[in-house]
Amino acid sequence: MIEFKHVEKVYPGGTTAVKDATLTIEDGEFVCFIGTSGSGKTTALRMINRMHDPSSGEILIDGQATTSIDPVKLRRGIGYVIQQTGLMPHLTVYDNIVTVPRLLKWDEKKNREIAERLMKRVELPLEYLDRYPSELSGGQQQRIGVIRALAANPKIVLMDEPFGALDPITREALQELVKELQVEFGSTFVFVTHDMDEALNLSDKIAVWHEGELIQYDTPDEILRNPANEHVRGFLGEDRLLQAQTEFITVKEIMITQPLTATMGMSLARAISVMRKNRVDSLFVVDDDHRLKGLLTLNDVASRSAHSNLSVADVMHTNLRPVLEDALVQDTATRILKGRIPNMPVVDKEGHLTGLVTRTALVNLVYNSIWGDEEEIDNLTDEPVINPTPVNTSATTEGAEK
Repeated sequence: MIEFKHVEKVYPGGTTAVKDATLTIEDGEFVCFIGTSGSGKTTALRMINRMHDPSSGEILIDGQATTSIDPVKLRRGIGYVIQQTGLMPHLTVYDNIVTVPRLLKWDEKKNREIAERLMKRVELPLEYLDRYPSELSGGQQQRIGVIRALAANPKIVLMDEPFGALDPITREALQELVKELQVEFGSTFVFVTHDMDEALNLSDKIAVWHEGELIQYDTPDEILRNPANEHVRGFLGEDRLLQAQTEFITVKEIMITQPLTATMGMSLARAISVMRKNRVDSLFVVDDDHRLKGLLTLNDVASRSAHSNLSVADVMHTNLRPVLEDALVQDTATRILKGRIPNMPVVDKEGHLTGLVTRTALVNLVYNSIWGDEEEIDNLTDEPVINPTPVNTSATTEGAEK
């Protein structure tokens, strides 16, 4: 947990960068600090790892004031990514990645395994480990910067406008990657940005800064519902606010309930039988309390014998990003419609699997929101529809959507 308690930062000469800021960042949260230049967001971030110290108030990590921790020791336990990647040009990619593990005196064999695993995770060839940063593209360098920050498995990762210099396509791909890695590692991420779309897409919570003041700190949904003042409204933009208020629909309202599932102890043979019977290519995996634990796909079992002694837990994927029932549909739509995700599991606040959101449901919602239902559309034209192509509606059943 990271706590700001009445934190202020005043620079020599009297400039106040941060004014009486109080906030709490829970373990495992992804929090974005957003604001214009000079708003205090970057100063607030850098006080967490003692690149700056508060002039008054205190910042605590797990209950301990940061000013009571040796700054070198503190920084070795916190990942840090900046816009220019911060890679050392005279070191190879491998040496850059294992900088902190080496400072922590980890075994070199372990360091090599970590570097190779992380390179595979961000889909970069292992031979790049022997290259120098200048031999990589900007997007590739930024990927290295991200995994270097994660190499020592820190509890906290700070990111200071890491994607600001990248093209939109590369930036969007890295945003999705960073969120996936944050969920996978379970780290607490604090991410500075001036881009509201980036903040809305990534965050569990957003801290809006203006002229050194923390003017709103809440979930993206709540900030869209109830912006604190005109400055926040201006940052959000009228288009986003209008969409949030006119199409304020939660995931629970459009999800398919009772998706097909498998239990962790179920045999592969039984799981294959369920897939075959229901003509689906995947099953969500739940524990005895129906909490979501993973995903089993046809690819996972295709090369294995139906008569093997393996269970579902032996081969399932666990790095899922479920969506909460009360999340806004518009946030889920961005992840599904812009990505390659056919569906997404829905959970309640305790992690119980309660439903499934599909691409089909979202597309139908978009059509209805923009043009109304089919009867309304038909009434807009006198032209007859001749021999329409039949639509296979069987794919909209809960089993087929899985």
